[in-house]
Amino acid sequence: MATRATPVADLWSGLWAAILAACGLFALVDAFAPPQDLPWKALDLRQPVGAATAAKLAALEVSDADSAQRAEKLTAQCLTLLRQAGVTASRVPDQDDGGFCVVRGAVRISGGEQAPLSPAGVVMRCPMAARLLLWDRETVQPAARAILGAQATRIDNLGTFACRRVYGSRDAAARPSQHARANALDVSAVRLSDGRRVSVADDWDGSGPAGREGEIFLRRLRDGGCKVFGNVLTPDYNAAHRDHFHLDAAAIGVCARKRN
Repeated sequence: MATRATPVADLWSGLWAAILAACGLFALVDAFAPPQDLPWKALDLRQPVGAATAAKLAALEVSDADSAQRAEKLTAQCLTLLRQAGVTASRVPDQDDGGFCVVRGAVRISGGEQAPLSPAGVVMRCPMAARLLLWDRETVQPAARAILGAQATRIDNLGTFACRRVYGSRDAAARPSQHARANALDVSAVRLSDGRRVSVADDWDGSGPAGREGEIFLRRLRDGGCKVFGNVLTPDYNAAHRDHFHLDAAAIGVCARKRN
């Protein structure tokens, strides 16, 4: 005479079936989904920006609370990723003026497979440099080819490090700018292989030398920047940014688009 399964046995049987199904689904996702979309896969700056890229970049950030040993470990990991992606970068000494302007885990990019910065030799925190690399490869270069039919050969900038408060405020209550952490870059223009220069000051509204194509190009740069940077501040944000993009790696920020 057959025995009837108990409710507990049915529950365990169903639970094991669910576990096996979940393991099978995980194996399929792990094998076939793009690695840049999977948070458990290691970051690779040679891959496109994916759903998990921002979180992986954030995991490389050095916080004020991190020990010197952890800061060096994270920065070394970040430097390795840059070099694997074809970037020539070197570690620079930390800076600390006593607590206001603190730069930890910074690097200097001196060459490699990306559009060089002009002026060159600027210092920035390593995860910011990684974001800049992804922006160049995934946004700046494709946009230059598709919209302007040229290669982006140089990115003009107004610098990274400046020991000041936001907007240069003298109010002691104002928070430090991301520039005071070397965690930001101000981009003023992009130079092209055909000799053209598309600048934020002249071409943002489409009336400058680059015409309507320059306007479209700059907005493509803004939109792509919003995928990898914390803050992307443009002329639409305020008058202080009328001639440049402010790009930084803040944990929480805004992507400045004109409100209609």
